[in-house]
Amino acid sequence: MRNELLLIASVFVIFGAALLAYRLFGKTGLYCVSAVATILANIEVLILVDAFGMEQTLGNVLFAVTFLITDILSECEGKKEANLAVWTGIFSSVLFLILSQSWLIYVPSANDWASPAIRTVFSNTPRMIAASLSVYAISQFFDVWLYHKWWAFTEKRFGDKRRFLWLRNNGSTLISQIVNTLLFTTFAFLGAYDTSTFISIFISSYLIYVVTSLLDTPFVYLARRISDRKKEKEALAATQKV
Repeated sequence: MRNELLLIASVFVIFGAALLAYRLFGKTGLYCVSAVATILANIEVLILVDAFGMEQTLGNVLFAVTFLITDILSECEGKKEANLAVWTGIFSSVLFLILSQSWLIYVPSANDWASPAIRTVFSNTPRMIAASLSVYAISQFFDVWLYHKWWAFTEKRFGDKRRFLWLRNNGSTLISQIVNTLLFTTFAFLGAYDTSTFISIFISSYLIYVVTSLLDTPFVYLARRISDRKKEKEALAATQKV
């Protein structure tokens, strides 16, 4: 049960960190979390663990928080800001790829002890990041687009802009995660593992995304509440100045 408990705890810690960053630093905090999560997920995804009766890669929760971030930004800040978070993740991944590969060019000192381990890990990251970059861009931009399509549909149908947050949140994320899981698993792992392991990774990854997508909905509601309070304070401050 150790791995299972760690995975469950990581969902609440990582999602909670995104919410705390938004509370403390606004949308800038979410851009920072998105950049960090995108970089670390590309490293963590190299680790295979057994949990919930399945063999799976780590990194799924970190990838999932980027969808939470774009949904919070879509809901509270706007479509432009959500797309900017995606571009932030893309830029961070490209910069990390360039820098991490430059480490492998250096000739290590005779007293160096870390280079072998670093070469083992980061010699595998170009394929992961290349897969991640293309898939991340496609699935995230699609998620933002679909979020606002759901929003336009519910507002037109029911005449209320704020209702059905849960529908646009889950309706966009669950569908875009199918695209994300299929493309990333194929690009990153096809041929690297045997067929049974490949299928296990695909199924477990999407199941985790389903669970994390459902779990992130309360965090979007909380983020909207934070945003509402901030706007109320700003409006009150503006009237007091007048």
